[in-house]
Amino acid sequence: TYTPSELVDYAMEKGLVAFALTDHDTTDGILSAVAYADSLRAQKEAQKEDGGAPVPEVIPGIEFSTEYEGRDIHIVGLYIDYQSEAFTVPLKEFIDSRTNRNLKMCENLRQAGIDITLEQLREMFPGAVITRAHYARYLLQNGYIRSIPEAFDRYIGDRCPCYVPREKVTPAQAVKLILAGGGIPVLAHPVLYHMSSARLEKLVLELKDAGLMGIECIYPTYSSADERDMRTLAAKYHLLISGGSDFHGSNKPGLDLATGYGKLFIPEDILLSIKSSRKKILFTDMDGTLLQTGSTLSAPMKAGITRLTAAGHRLILTSGRPLPSILNVMKEQGLSFPGTIIIANNGALVFDNDAGIALSEHRISLEDTQYLLLLAKTFGIHAHTYTDTSIVADGMDEELAYYTRRIHMPILYTQDIPAKLPAGPYKIQCIHLTDRKRLETFRQSVAAYCAGRIQMIFSNDQYLELLPAAAGKGNAVRFVCDYLHVPLSHAYAAGDAENDISMLLAAGHGIAMQNADAAVKKIAETVTSSDNNHDGLLEIINAHFSK
Repeated sequence: TYTPSELVDYAMEKGLVAFALTDHDTTDGILSAVAYADSLRAQKEAQKEDGGAPVPEVIPGIEFSTEYEGRDIHIVGLYIDYQSEAFTVPLKEFIDSRTNRNLKMCENLRQAGIDITLEQLREMFPGAVITRAHYARYLLQNGYIRSIPEAFDRYIGDRCPCYVPREKVTPAQAVKLILAGGGIPVLAHPVLYHMSSARLEKLVLELKDAGLMGIECIYPTYSSADERDMRTLAAKYHLLISGGSDFHGSNKPGLDLATGYGKLFIPEDILLSIKSSRKKILFTDMDGTLLQTGSTLSAPMKAGITRLTAAGHRLILTSGRPLPSILNVMKEQGLSFPGTIIIANNGALVFDNDAGIALSEHRISLEDTQYLLLLAKTFGIHAHTYTDTSIVADGMDEELAYYTRRIHMPILYTQDIPAKLPAGPYKIQCIHLTDRKRLETFRQSVAAYCAGRIQMIFSNDQYLELLPAAAGKGNAVRFVCDYLHVPLSHAYAAGDAENDISMLLAAGHGIAMQNADAAVKKIAETVTSSDNNHDGLLEIINAHFSK
């Protein structure tokens, strides 16, 4: 009942920092609202007006009506790219199905003695996506009913003779469509669905698997207990919190923009958390990708990373190296940035560098450690492992000397390696400097023993790494994206070796370096034109992380 520009003016009158225009199943009003708000900002800037009401940010959105187990479920999309083909084409198909439904409803109403066509509805409500509310107003204005509720009671309510059910997408389909449009999918007002706790959790879990990012935890009709329950549910499934007034103009009398029925308040920090999830993440391998030969970082690369982080994007260092070695490189190369998260030991450890705590860790059992170390020795393969701070080996040899030229960590020598590992190691490092086939034979020989518990991947031709099955860079990428509330579609992963493949497949965008193995290039979305020694990764930073 408001034009887009009137809605912006009313939001200004309310003193709002932002509002999301989330009309049902359409984005038609967004362009006008955004353009009008932009014109107001330009006008204020030209007149050098510092005071007065702020011009609110217009958040492009949509609210999908979907069906789940016979219930009407609404999925809100925030910050959608409402002009992208990935979003507009399937949305048009959805709207076309709605047109067919409207034609059938008009036919039913005519059979009930009402003079109505879809053309007449469109003439009365130009530019609108026709809903049952428009039917009701048409009937009222043409004297067929005495009140809006009567239209639903006699003609177009869910169980009335003229009603035609609409073809609906599933909630999971709506979530995926919003993600395809670069948006943030949110489960709208779940308390209103009157589901049991178990059934609601089942829905949330299914939608989380589809990519759901948020739950509407603040809503005009929620009680304090409702809001508390929804916040608890959001925390349990690591989802963003959203809130809204569900303002529908005069269609919902007494329900006002921003304040609901008078007591609603949506703090700005909720918006800031949502906005931070729109940023991108660059997961980058270190050796052979980010770093040049000699474990150095070029000045142009460092400047590119500085721009990336200054723009609010995230750099996640992702390496087969143990954590102390990564921290040493960060210190030597000046790679410390606020909010840095480190994926070490090929994903067996995810570490929050600011807080100094492990966010996720997976370890090999002591029984498996002892067996695999002994078996590697029978194959003539060097094998060592790690405590949280040191390399643990039974003695110095050519392979360990080679390894420690690049990985600078203290060495703990012992003939009883498992005894020094009370919690078990993150990984076992197997090395043969001249014979990859011997490493491959060893991997084949223990494949049956390791099945389901331990994975074995090459980080280069000399290094075979044994990791917990739940580790791996790909699993770590998924964990970090979930932890930061960032969809995988916003994640870029760059690498050069076999141990990077799972990471490139997990992220929305996989990048292989020019110097990468053929298998890595084969599965990558993009291959850089330059290698790591010529800052090939900088091509990706400049192309995708400049804003």
